[in-house]
Amino acid sequence: MKNKKIILALSLIGAIIVCVLIYNSKYKAKDIPVTITPNVILATQPAQIIYGTPVSLSIPAIDINATFKSVGITSEGAMDMPKNMDDIGWYDLGTKPGDIGSAVIAGHYGVKTGNSQAFNNIHKLVKGDKINIIDDKGNNISFVVRESKSFSPEAGTSEIFISRDGKAHLNLITCEGVWNNVTKNYSGRLVVFTDKE
Repeated sequence: MKNKKIILALSLIGAIIVCVLIYNSKYKAKDIPVTITPNVILATQPAQIIYGTPVSLSIPAIDINATFKSVGITSEGAMDMPKNMDDIGWYDLGTKPGDIGSAVIAGHYGVKTGNSQAFNNIHKLVKGDKINIIDDKGNNISFVVRESKSFSPEAGTSEIFISRDGKAHLNLITCEGVWNNVTKNYSGRLVVFTDKE
């Protein structure tokens, strides 16, 4: 009789355990949060281009093809200009064309020698016109005109030489206005601001 009670008790305990297991599997499992780890595809970063020294510039809209000379600062503290009136000067103490920041290029304006001055017609450029530069590594760097602005010779140059937006720009500078025989200079400056395409 005692053995029968023990067997009955064990059977009852076993039945309870089975019921608990079934209950947990049917009703409780859905309450357990399930974390699904998505397949992550890592995008490979494009190789960063290391730009070289600019060699030539072309502006199809105004039929300009010019070669570069590297220039620095004059004894008066202004950006220097190339000696040949048909060359353009890249300010080599600043940003290279294509790099983050503002690369600055200057070209002559006005007919003094009978030759075509490099930047005589940049005032005709309009928003969307393209400018192409080839560097000494063979990179073809394309820029798009954003806007043109006139400055007095005494105006600050931070807007022209400094950029903090994390993008690459190319700014073209030339003279404009009236020639002054006393100062041997023009009355204004024209800057064409462009953005890397």
